[in-house]
Amino acid sequence: MASNSSTTPVLEELDRAECMRLLGERGIGRVAFDDGEGPTVIPVNYAVDGDAVVFRTSASGRLRRSLLTSVAGGEVRAAFEVDRFDESSREGWSVLLRGGAHPLSDEEREAAAHVEPWPGGDREAWFRLSAREVSGRRLHRP
Repeated sequence: MASNSSTTPVLEELDRAECMRLLGERGIGRVAFDDGEGPTVIPVNYAVDGDAVVFRTSASGRLRRSLLTSVAGGEVRAAFEVDRFDESSREGWSVLLRGGAHPLSDEEREAAAHVEPWPGGDREAWFRLSAREVSGRRLHRP
């Protein structure tokens, strides 16, 4: 049986403003980075802070070690993804940020959006991932 084109979901590219709006609706996303052994993706709690996302992680964890740089003021290339899908309706959206991540100084932490991590334990390593490239797609019914 052929699918009815009026009920088939349509894929729409999203502009930067809509991507940033959607990012603000969620609180859990995924940081993608190279941990030295290859591409790695770790879920984190986050907050949108201007054109960036702020997240916290363990001071002794792999994410922190991988995002540190030996260059003062330098950034490590990383990506951040957040999405929301409804499998029953086959509709949803996905947003991807690509840019540079750096640890926040004490002064930057004070001014940054607050992030409340879900897991207990030490989560005192704060990072900002600046959105140099933002893209998104929405799958919806016409």
